[in-house]
Amino acid sequence: MRWPAPSARVADLIRQGAELIARAPDDWVQLMNEAEPATRALTQITTDPDLVAAMRRSNYDNVLAWATANIRAPGQPVPANASTPQLSVARDLVRRGVDQAALDFYRTGQNTAWQQWMQLCFGLTRDPDELAELLSITAASIATFVNDTVKAVTEHMDAERDELTRGSQADRREMVALILEGAPVPLTRAEGVLGYRLGGKHLAALVWTADRDADLGYLEQAAETVMRACGALQRLTVVASATTLWVWLPVDTLPDHQKLAAALHTFPEIRVAVGTPARGVEGFRRTHRDALEVRRFVARIGAPAPLATFEEIQLASLVTQDQTRAEEYVGRVLGDLAHASSELRETVRTYLQHLGNASAAAAALFTHRNTIVRRLARADELLPRPLETDPLRIAVALEVLRWQATTD
Repeated sequence: MRWPAPSARVADLIRQGAELIARAPDDWVQLMNEAEPATRALTQITTDPDLVAAMRRSNYDNVLAWATANIRAPGQPVPANASTPQLSVARDLVRRGVDQAALDFYRTGQNTAWQQWMQLCFGLTRDPDELAELLSITAASIATFVNDTVKAVTEHMDAERDELTRGSQADRREMVALILEGAPVPLTRAEGVLGYRLGGKHLAALVWTADRDADLGYLEQAAETVMRACGALQRLTVVASATTLWVWLPVDTLPDHQKLAAALHTFPEIRVAVGTPARGVEGFRRTHRDALEVRRFVARIGAPAPLATFEEIQLASLVTQDQTRAEEYVGRVLGDLAHASSELRETVRTYLQHLGNASAAAAALFTHRNTIVRRLARADELLPRPLETDPLRIAVALEVLRWQATTD
């Protein structure tokens, strides 16, 4: 698409608008991220935390790329954005088995950005001739930029797909996808492709990082650490995205939480979500679904913990399906205790976990019983209702608060 060079006045208006965007890109990107998915492929993205994160990085990167180019040369063609965030989107989509239809999120972002840009333009000038030229040139600019960027990402997806389909990793991914979908795959064939016994015991884990520069070897080392801490001698590993591994271990018990957390200290950028032990092919699916739910919960609530298991988060996950209602519940039940120190909140949570046994809570927290008693008295001063009259609701609220990314 071609468009005429802008007049000097309109070029100045485009530069002014681009500078406003560059100063507050988060305001624009937030609306793009909140746009409702219009297709099934987009729905698949919005239910996957890793793809959501990649999409948001892509939106932010595109907004800044277009704005920066128009500050430098207002109204001139903006080159396709083939930066690292865009190529990472291509890689992640391919490794998830998602086709090019998912790139509609670029169009969704384009539509949202255009609506915001039009509003901004009406604030820059009221002259009808200037406004007509301004909107005409920038409409062509945005559309061409997005079209060229989608084309570049599509080409990279094709290259990624060619690379993946040449190795055994692709075979494992395809087989795991069939099993998770419930396809009637012969057990012996599936086990042959995976090199893993499906009829036995399973414990699934997701190993991921937010560091886009981390290489696969770093993730593999972390997965190996998880395997050893869980007492397994082998693992089935599938590359789910550029920053995520899906792991299955042939064990039927959860790992010692403290032991695994300690082992992961050497991987400060790694996060691990653990499912529940299960057996058989259905157990293979169920433990993975549980691990995925942990990952979604961590993303939804912003939990900072590097390690979480389904057993730990199941209750909090149910309560926080509606985050706004969950926050209202916590505030209503805990009152001022919600804003107290994490030490005080954890004391009350542990006390309730041990069925109101102060001595047991003291032992669990490695402190003196009298200290526990004093903290409980302080908690009663902060709670809307005394602890002994509302233990169940307080325990649920504290469990929710435990996982939120708060600092004292």
